[in-house]
Amino acid sequence: MPLSVRAIRGATTIDDDTPESITERVVALLSRIMERNGLVEEDIISILFTATEDVVSAFPATAARSMGLGAVPLICARELSIVGSVPRCIRLMMHASTDHSREDIHHVYLEGAQGLRDDLPD
Repeated sequence: MPLSVRAIRGATTIDDDTPESITERVVALLSRIMERNGLVEEDIISILFTATEDVVSAFPATAARSMGLGAVPLICARELSIVGSVPRCIRLMMHASTDHSREDIHHVYLEGAQGLRDDLPD
C-alpha cells in the first residue's frame, strides 16, 4: 500500500498542573501512539496539541521536544471550555505518513481521558 497522510488522535490527563506531570503524561501518550502505529520521528508530519484552561504550567509541545521531536512542527492551542468536559486534559492530533489504512490507525486515550472516544477503534 502506498504511503498516505493519516491523522491520529490521542488524549491524556494530568493529576497536577506541573511541568513534570505534563512532560511525563505527554511523553507517555506520544510514545504509546508511536508504538501502536509503528511510527518513528521521520513519519510524523506535525502535531497539534490542545489543553484545557486549567493546564497552564508548561506547553505540551515542550514535552514532545524533550523526547527528541524538535524537528517536528508542533503547536499548542486552548481547548474549548465546555461545561462537564474532562479537567486537566491534553489532547493531540498527529499527522503522519504511513502505509496504514484509516481502519488500521490506533488512536490512544490514557488516564482520565480513556472514555472520551469509545467509538474509535482500539
